[in-house]
Amino acid sequence: MIVAVIIACEVGFWAILAAGLFARYILRRKRLGAVLLVCVPVTDLVLIAASIADLLSGAQLAAVHGLAAVYLGFSVAFGPDLVRWADVRFAHRFAGGPPPPRPPRYGRAKVSYEWRAWLRCLVAWAITCVGTAVLGLVSGESLDSPAVFGYTVQATIIMIVWFIGWPLRTTLSPPKAPVGER
Repeated sequence: MIVAVIIACEVGFWAILAAGLFARYILRRKRLGAVLLVCVPVTDLVLIAASIADLLSGAQLAAVHGLAAVYLGFSVAFGPDLVRWADVRFAHRFAGGPPPPRPPRYGRAKVSYEWRAWLRCLVAWAITCVGTAVLGLVSGESLDSPAVFGYTVQATIIMIVWFIGWPLRTTLSPPKAPVGER
């Protein structure tokens, strides 16, 4: 059952986002669009509530429950940027808005951009770890059980790889603009 809820929430996330943008730019109903866009994170709350309800009904804590914490962490950390990203592109395509800005590719601006992205990753990691621990406590599992500890370790590995691969590498060796663009 929880797998079906995860799939429904993932589909719901994108459907509500698309509906909000459609209402805002195609139907020209800005208030309705704003209400729908505010409702986008509700899908993650539904997923967490369903996971908690599943665990309280006696289900064994499993990897699928941990996905609820991952989705919540991703949505809180990256959701607003994702909505802005989609909004700018939708406005450009359907409402004559300006073209979307490109992320910086060189120098200090690139370094700053990568650090801000990693800080969002850090927020997602923290929410994932806390959410997984809460689900573990709800289920009666100890915090060092494989189901709880496994997601924490996986989230930590992703966070470390992201740190080394982007902000640290970019800080130590910032990309320089090609000669023609300087």
